[in-house]
This record gives sequence, structure tokens and C-alpha cells, in this order.
Amino acid sequence: MSTYILLTKLSPDLSMQMKDRAQLGRTWLDQVKETCPEVKFLAHYALLGQFDFLDIYEAPNEQTAAKVSIISQANGAFQAQSLPAIPYKKYLELIKEIE
Repeated sequence: MSTYILLTKLSPDLSMQMKDRAQLGRTWLDQVKETCPEVKFLAHYALLGQFDFLDIYEAPNEQTAAKVSIISQANGAFQAQSLPAIPYKKYLELIKEIE
């Protein structure tokens, strides 16, 4: 399994629905679990900046990671990016391979 980072920016309309935030989040998570049962979430954070949420998760491949982003957009995300994350030690090993 590979590790991915999901950065999510909610649509302005959805951002205004603060009292519904918990239910909207559960609906999104339930849909991800149903569509991509192999995905394992490792962490979930609310952010104060360019993006509203950061999720760290494991998925078997980039197609599954893309599904997670697409589900986020289908549930009101204005922007959703899934980025591959490489452990730092592995990154250093990759550098050694090309030096």
C-alpha cells in the first residue's frame, strides 16, 4: 500500500454549513469506505489556510487515490488533491540511487 495526502477545499456554500459539518463528513467517509474498502485512513486534520482539511491515508494504487478525490468533489469539495507521500528514509534511498 502507498501513502497519500488528500488536501480538500470546501465550496463556499458548503463552508457556510458549519452546523452540518459532522454529518457531511460522516457521509463522505461512509461513501469512501463503501466505494474503496481497501483505503485505510491514518489521520484527519482541519486546517487554517489554503485548504480546509488534510487526510493521510493508504491506498493500493493511484486509481484508488483518484477515487477518494473524486468522492470528495462529488460531496461538495471545491478542490481535492491526492498527492503521493514517500517516507523520508525512502526518499533518501532514492537520492542515493541517482547520485
